[in-house]
Amino acid sequence: MKSLHLALICLLLVSSCKSDKEEKTIVEAKKELSIAKKIANAHGFENWKNVSEVKFTFQVDKDTIKGKRRTWTWFPKKDKVLLKDNDTTYNYIRSQVDSTTIAADKSFINDKFWLLIPFQLAWDTSADITESKKAEAPISKEELNMITLTYSNEGGYTPGDAYDIYYNDNYIIKEWTYRKGNSEAPSLSTTFENIKDFNGIKIATDHKQEGGNWNLNFTDVSITLDTKK
Repeated sequence: MKSLHLALICLLLVSSCKSDKEEKTIVEAKKELSIAKKIANAHGFENWKNVSEVKFTFQVDKDTIKGKRRTWTWFPKKDKVLLKDNDTTYNYIRSQVDSTTIAADKSFINDKFWLLIPFQLAWDTSADITESKKAEAPISKEELNMITLTYSNEGGYTPGDAYDIYYNDNYIIKEWTYRKGNSEAPSLSTTFENIKDFNGIKIATDHKQEGGNWNLNFTDVSITLDTKK
């Protein structure tokens, strides 16, 4: 009888643990992804864990004049960056930035931010992101979903800046407005155009202002995946 009693207790404990585990699984499955994660995932964020190298050239063209080019090679798993800027080459580790590489790193942060803004929404967890709402996009005048990303007044190279991000119902970014220092007036508004897929990472390669005579663009883009198992 004593053995039977112990067996029943063990059975109840196993059943209880199983129920708790199943309930936890159901809750996690129902847990809603944040808007930031939905936007990031729509642009291929789930593939980022496999990325070993990113190459791109950053350039701003005005009218028919080609702007200054910065060509980057980034090894995110090694935190290593290579910059080719005209006749100058910088090769550094981001965690070891000093007075000789800080200017290059500021440019890298700017250029990488433009390239991968959908992922920055997921990476920059210290920034504030508002709830989504419907709003008129600044250039197309189309009604889109909008969130605002605001950075703290402390830390970083450009503290306190804000970005109004306009995206469609598929969570693809279509336009944005940059507001320096979280000012009410827009500092810059551009489109997100010519989206291309690079090994599962979706990148807008053209960003145009209203009027079309200004284009911040990316060329020579390549994404290399880690083939090691």
